[in-house]
Amino acid sequence: MLSLHPDVAAAENEVHFFDWEEHYSHGLGWYLSQMPPSRPHQLTVEKTPAYFTSPKVPARVHSVNPAMRLLLILRDPSERVLSDYTQVFYNHLQKHKPYPSIEEFLVRDGRLNVDYKALNRSLYHVHMQNWLRFFPLRRIHIVDGDRLIRDPFPEIQKVERFLRLAPQINASNFYFNKTKGFYCLRDSGRDRCLHESKGRAHPQVDPKLLHKLHEYFHEPNKKFFQLVGRTFDWH
Repeated sequence: MLSLHPDVAAAENEVHFFDWEEHYSHGLGWYLSQMPPSRPHQLTVEKTPAYFTSPKVPARVHSVNPAMRLLLILRDPSERVLSDYTQVFYNHLQKHKPYPSIEEFLVRDGRLNVDYKALNRSLYHVHMQNWLRFFPLRRIHIVDGDRLIRDPFPEIQKVERFLRLAPQINASNFYFNKTKGFYCLRDSGRDRCLHESKGRAHPQVDPKLLHKLHEYFHEPNKKFFQLVGRTFDWH
């Protein structure tokens, strides 16, 4: 979405420089070579979601630029767990490989399986504490991912302000695609929608299991809210 702004040059793909050893070993020159061409007045941005949950990444980012401004998009952690499973499930489906039901991952001996990686990745306070060891909170802008899906324009306005960009993106740059069921982008008469992997229906989950999931995240969410000084409309 930020690529709509004329003062932003955005990398097309996830770079995975700071979290993949193979890439990191190539050095900063390799990283810069992955960035798009930009003009002196433009900000260059890249997006790699795995950075947030990787313990070694904050220190590496800080060593490159301690004044870096960071954007973090977060959804309701329960929804994030379901999205995590859904993405892997469809990847297996496309390769015609069987994949267990989400219940088989989430439940062990009748209880929530706290060793399931998707659960650990959704303990936001744990990962945020690591980032705050290296960056002050004022350097990190948290985008409400659930609101971004429902009504993207106000969230993008906040991002523009955080990045100190002149307001250039407007409401007409977004339209709701009824076929896909989510917002798409419109730029200079050209329409662009998110990849087909976005907006997929989540698996049906037993309401009792979903309740357990919400209960599990209740205290971690409170810790995260206290850490960042704001609340979100999460279960």
